[in-house]
Amino acid sequence: MGHIPAMAVSHRTSSDQNSTKTSRAIPAPERSAAARIASLLQAHSKKREGAVQVIDADGERLELPNVLAEVMYRAAELLAEGRPVTVLPDEEMLSTQAAADILNVSRQYLVRLVDSDELPAEKVGSHRRLKAADVAAYKVARDAKRASALDRLTSLSEDVGGYELGTKRR
Repeated sequence: MGHIPAMAVSHRTSSDQNSTKTSRAIPAPERSAAARIASLLQAHSKKREGAVQVIDADGERLELPNVLAEVMYRAAELLAEGRPVTVLPDEEMLSTQAAADILNVSRQYLVRLVDSDELPAEKVGSHRRLKAADVAAYKVARDAKRASALDRLTSLSEDVGGYELGTKRR
């Protein structure tokens, strides 16, 4: 299950949701349905009993492999939050623009990351290609580093009374 968050990648951030084009916005009924599916799959995951089954229109039951149920859970969870989702195989090769879009950075900045060996890439002719798994791993590490820095900043601000309510002296 550890590899699933890296596979179901939403490349939109919360600050980016306001600027999302309406064609990429997730309608409320779909968000609600995704939340229900995520809830059902999470309950199944916690129980570890039986298997997730899908029933088609003819009533035929099909048992889903656990790895597929986990991917569906993560995708449903992100969709319920209103975040568009793209599922890619780990070995999928991405262009620098596609990788930059996933990381929500400019293509030129991504090229600098590749050139400084912070992000692995392969040359295909004159073009750079990046593995989806490498891009997802970089994003997870970057986001963890950012969260840690934000925690430290919050702690420092709390230490100096930056969050205390009250009147300011003039």
